[in-house]
Amino acid sequence: MRKTHPVNALKKLGIGLAFGAATIMSMPTSALACTQIYMGNKLTADGNTYYGRAEDYRKRYLKHFGIEPSFGPGHTYSSDESAFVYTSTKTSYRYTYVRDHPSQWDERWDAYSEAGINEKGVSCSATLTTYMNAAAKAADPLTDTGIGEYSYGSVILGESATAREGVELLGKIIDDQGACGNDQIIISDNNETWLFAALSGHQWIAMKLTDDIASLNPNIGNLNYKVDLNDTENCLHSEGIESMPKEKGFAKYFDDGQFDVAQTYGEEISENAMHSWARYVQGRAYFDAPLTEGTDYKIVKDTRENARATTGALPFEAQPLFFQPGKSNWNTFEMIRAFGNRGEKAPGLNANTDGAYAIGTESNSEINLFQIRDGLDPEIATIQWEMLSRAAYSVAIPFYSALLTEVSPYFSDQTVSFDHCKQTDVVYNEEPENSINYVLMDISSLCFENPDTLGISVRAYLDALQNELIEQNKEVDAAMLAETTTEGRTALANKAGKAATENTYVKCKALLQEMRAYQKAGNFDEPFTPSDLNTETNGLKVSITYAKDALATDPVTPDQPGTPEQPGTPEQPGTPEQPAKPEQPTTKPEKPGKSDTTTTVTTNKTNTKGGLPTTGDRFDGRVVAAFAIAGVAVISAGGYFLYRRNKE
Repeated sequence: MRKTHPVNALKKLGIGLAFGAATIMSMPTSALACTQIYMGNKLTADGNTYYGRAEDYRKRYLKHFGIEPSFGPGHTYSSDESAFVYTSTKTSYRYTYVRDHPSQWDERWDAYSEAGINEKGVSCSATLTTYMNAAAKAADPLTDTGIGEYSYGSVILGESATAREGVELLGKIIDDQGACGNDQIIISDNNETWLFAALSGHQWIAMKLTDDIASLNPNIGNLNYKVDLNDTENCLHSEGIESMPKEKGFAKYFDDGQFDVAQTYGEEISENAMHSWARYVQGRAYFDAPLTEGTDYKIVKDTRENARATTGALPFEAQPLFFQPGKSNWNTFEMIRAFGNRGEKAPGLNANTDGAYAIGTESNSEINLFQIRDGLDPEIATIQWEMLSRAAYSVAIPFYSALLTEVSPYFSDQTVSFDHCKQTDVVYNEEPENSINYVLMDISSLCFENPDTLGISVRAYLDALQNELIEQNKEVDAAMLAETTTEGRTALANKAGKAATENTYVKCKALLQEMRAYQKAGNFDEPFTPSDLNTETNGLKVSITYAKDALATDPVTPDQPGTPEQPGTPEQPGTPEQPAKPEQPTTKPEKPGKSDTTTTVTTNKTNTKGGLPTTGDRFDGRVVAAFAIAGVAVISAGGYFLYRRNKE
């Protein structure tokens, strides 16, 4: 959540642009939010560690799953949100990413690699925006050369062979160049998981997370925690983390005299964060560690103009960043669905009935969950469960991302048109062909618009599909664990990723076609029921073939995606037509830089042609520029004009 800032896009206000105060305060609020979750392996049914994040931005925002190749020494990372530049001194690592469309970042292809795994098995989920208090801001402001959410993922995954190495690198960069935002990032490998926090312009802390705790953070910078700053095995930090605030007179301490990092740097509790606190209460209730209304928090109403929700919460005192959930056998399905939580277990804060903002909000644009099998070979230890749409009505697809060199053609790539994001009637305005990104977006849009007639049964169907993906991935995983060579593992990872994506696409595209047909028919006397949903078992009538396809031994030439037919019988929700090769674009925007190594990466084929539109209703740098023309914008040192995105 962007606290009380009039416009989220102005988080970097004062770094690259200066605006007249009257102009800024006249802008409408449009605060959004995201949620970060961690669950230690002693609290899970399978003994695995889980962590991830839901990104919130707006209702329809296109995300892309792809692979960044390795580059030779001298590769430069730079930013479109600050003057940050970092030049690599070694050969970088290949990694998977989830990125924005180039049209949203001045036609740049490298924007915001928020979730991925590199070839060394290092994973990263970035970023969770937090906020510092006025004293910290005055003493150590953000910098115009600082690293930020645009670059965190790329630098960490491109440069780090272990999670600790990623923490140390990020810390050194902030020491040298500063940070351009207050953010939290989780970095992990097969042995360690670290929570990194950029506390102020040059102060930072990283804590190795233990296996017996859970954590939930919806953009709150002052969630309490105790940490031994002298324990270098489990805590790394900037040199002046305590001495600087102590010298400046704003250091805070616990009653026992221990330095309180969160209260020293984090924002004060205020109504500005009522929707973040509502999500905190919702999350604690979901994980069976509920807070008590009237004792721990109170429900409050948001009366501000253009408020994103009407109901929020405020705690009576600071709450913990780490807690003990009510049980210790959380499974993969429950961890995935945690991001779709709409407060159903939090009385008075149910987004479906009480007007509260939710973790599973309509503004989700991407959700990632990493499943880490501690101690395994790093290239197979972590499974990335990826959703490119809103968690309330979506499904997560499994990937062995450390090994991937190819991406399914059912993922639209960064050349696809952004125009469909702007469609308001997705019943008649269909998405570009073979784009699972857009299919999931449209399913979600229709469900949020019609929660009673479409939402209930669609959620049941997607749950059934999710459970089959989870169960069949166990078969694939057994084969992956049995494979001993990197070459064999890579082949299986590529094949499995394509099979999981194709199976999900075929089912979801057929589901979307049925939803559209139902809406076009206009008879809403009976709620919609997917033809492939067994209403007695809440399972699929026709199972997916993910494991069978992934483990098939006969040589098969991978099909190019086709267009699923309209469902013909109640038993089968549609099958693909004879595959057709996607049309190639006449020209493709050049990506920044070229690989200087022999790494081969096959990405997904383009699905559509056409120009890349500028942003629609998004309040980003282009809107900022419009205000600057009418007001008093001043371009700062280095001439960087910030296009800070409105998201966390």
